[in-house]
Amino acid sequence: MDECDLGRQYDDFFRSRAIDEARGRVSSMPARFNCIDCGEPIPEGRRRAVPGCQRCVECQAAYEGAEP
Repeated sequence: MDECDLGRQYDDFFRSRAIDEARGRVSSMPARFNCIDCGEPIPEGRRRAVPGCQRCVECQAAYEGAEP
């Protein structure tokens, strides 16, 4: 194992830890029934898949600067 492999393991460990912590914060919040941006209903499938979601798919993509 070389320095690059060790660096990647280090990055993977801390990235997954940060993701787990963020999921813990988000999942403790209740999901909204209506999008905070457009006011449209958020489908139940999205609310189940993304605990604590606050936006519909389209508004979340726009918020993140991505295409839906």
